[in-house]
Amino acid sequence: MIQSMTGYGTAEHVENGFAFTVELRSVNHRYLKLIYKLSEAWQFAERDIEAVLRDHIKRGSITCVLRVRDQAGGDVGSLNLAVLQQYVKQLLSVSIPEGVHTTIDLASLALLPGIAQTEVVDDDQRNNLRTVLRNLVAQAAQALTTMRLQEGAALKEALMGHCQDIRDRISIVAQRAPCVVDEYHARLKVRVEQLLAGGKFELQADSLAREVAIYAERCDIGEELTRLDSHLDQFADLCDKKEPVGRTMDFLTQELLREANTIASKSNDTIVSRTIVEVKGLIDRLKEQVQNVE
Repeated sequence: MIQSMTGYGTAEHVENGFAFTVELRSVNHRYLKLIYKLSEAWQFAERDIEAVLRDHIKRGSITCVLRVRDQAGGDVGSLNLAVLQQYVKQLLSVSIPEGVHTTIDLASLALLPGIAQTEVVDDDQRNNLRTVLRNLVAQAAQALTTMRLQEGAALKEALMGHCQDIRDRISIVAQRAPCVVDEYHARLKVRVEQLLAGGKFELQADSLAREVAIYAERCDIGEELTRLDSHLDQFADLCDKKEPVGRTMDFLTQELLREANTIASKSNDTIVSRTIVEVKGLIDRLKEQVQNVE
């Protein structure tokens, strides 16, 4: 079953009095792109998080948000009062124009670099936290995968619907193709008869047949129709694969468009030309939706 590259997954865990929350958001991307939103104190776990995500997800832009709070609701960490005092001292030394009243917002100061910091943990604590985070990220990744599979099921239905619409129009073209040659034969015969009317010349039957054969070879689209049908069969098979198939599908849509363009260039018939325009429009829709397949 194909997966969409759009999804959301979250997981929570309480350890040693702290509540950990991991959120994963996924959107489409050509490759696997990982974006982390971790506080400075937790950046030591970035490699562990990446390893887990790469095991679960092969393609897409993934944003990982880690929130850590104590069970009382406060943020993990403390304020470096020495650094805060230095900021306040520097601000107080600034010359203020007479008549201008200012205040120092400590909440804003707390956002400045070096003020908010988390308690330093030793190696044993870090190793324990790495294990907690790996398990938590794995749970969030599984939730994300579940949602991406659900999105993928809806995406598959839409893709197969477009493929069926393409097949229906290809069938029209295939039925019309032999008539194009027959109609050309009839038109050519009438025109030749008109040109020779009243003259003593006679057109050799084999000459007319040879001209029709040349035209039939020039506008023959049998191979293109066969390849279109084969590409659509392969596309349907890919929809049932478990591994990522988005890039292969993207390549197939390019091949579908190539065959449709070849038919359009060979066509000398209004019905075929109009139908191929519709086919190309459906292939564009297919290509657009394939961009969201993992």
